[in-house]
Amino acid sequence: MDLVEDIVIVGAGIAGLTTALGLHRLGYRSLVLESWSNLRITGFAFTTWTNAWKALDAVGLGDSLRQQHGKLLGNVAYSTVSGLTTSEISFETKATHGEHEVRCMKRKALLESLEKALPSGTIRFSSKVVSIEESGHLKLVHLADGSIIKTKVLIGCDGVNSLVANWLGFTKPTFTGRSAIRGYTHFNNGHGFASKFLQFFGKGVRYGFIPCDDTTVYWFFTWTPSTQGHGEEEIEENPTKMKQFVLSKLGIVPDKFVKVVENTDLENIIASPLRYRRPWELLWGNISKENVCIAGDALHPMTPDIGQGGCAALEDGVILARCLGEALAMKGSTEDKGIEEYERITMGLKKYAEERRRRSIELITTAYIVGFIQQSDGKVMNLLRDKLFSPYLASLLLRRANFDCGNLLNH
Repeated sequence: MDLVEDIVIVGAGIAGLTTALGLHRLGYRSLVLESWSNLRITGFAFTTWTNAWKALDAVGLGDSLRQQHGKLLGNVAYSTVSGLTTSEISFETKATHGEHEVRCMKRKALLESLEKALPSGTIRFSSKVVSIEESGHLKLVHLADGSIIKTKVLIGCDGVNSLVANWLGFTKPTFTGRSAIRGYTHFNNGHGFASKFLQFFGKGVRYGFIPCDDTTVYWFFTWTPSTQGHGEEEIEENPTKMKQFVLSKLGIVPDKFVKVVENTDLENIIASPLRYRRPWELLWGNISKENVCIAGDALHPMTPDIGQGGCAALEDGVILARCLGEALAMKGSTEDKGIEEYERITMGLKKYAEERRRRSIELITTAYIVGFIQQSDGKVMNLLRDKLFSPYLASLLLRRANFDCGNLLNH
């Protein structure tokens, strides 16, 4: 017998669980389908900018997560060519939407907090969606185990290789030609780093170190793999080679940063190619269509250069829950409640799509340009970046974080 659900969310990542929690706070139940057998914790940590904390406060998780993560006071950028500081900005400044707030969030802490706040049974693990079919005003969600779920609303939060985005007509995200290695290091006796986001650029690489709390440091490293290979294709499959590769590319940098990479356990190192959605695809693409929409990396996969991927997913969740909640809260006035509800859902998702279109394009474009400039090589580009562009690029981090997704309820 086919299951019937009001709202099905594909993917138990940041966007999927935030949307589910937002809907739960508004009194609406959803079912989250996750293909993995447990929460998918990849990437270890991410920078949570001011806009992310606005979203976390909106779903009621901000205060508890603040207690687990230290506040970052500023950003310092260095040249790996000269070893000199190229820019420094303070995060302790005011913006349009209040004081800036920046921390480095452990993904595991965030996802577990989201899961804990949801009613038991909201997430159904080991549930891989293989196809989507239309049935009147409902969507039929086919799972790998042969079961079928009927739903009034289908939300794709299923990542960069989103099946739902493909159903809406989007192509697969484009490879940027760059790759990233990420790591997470624990220091039993404390790491001793200042509460700052430290970035390094030069010689075609970009990397950084960010303390999450007093004992853990998250680090990242991006580079452009050689088109000739030179054995680099093996790096992304071998944590030992990943670590050796990063250590060989650090350039002029104090020993304490070298030790962070050296002390990273192999199980805490991952690598992945960097992909993004071409901004113009979002200009005319269907972010929503009828009772189907996408959010998170399914909507706006972007490079990590301004640290907004996870933050934007949190924004998506709050805005989507609000728009859908408003549509569901309206009372029908005709005898055919089914058609009217379907039309309200369609309009609610369309409203969400239009709210997120410009913001998604802005973030994807900014991240791509910042990454291109910061990671470019050559004497002229190094000089321009270190002497001219660096302060401006650093200021973009705060400017893109100056966004408030609003509350779950419009007042």
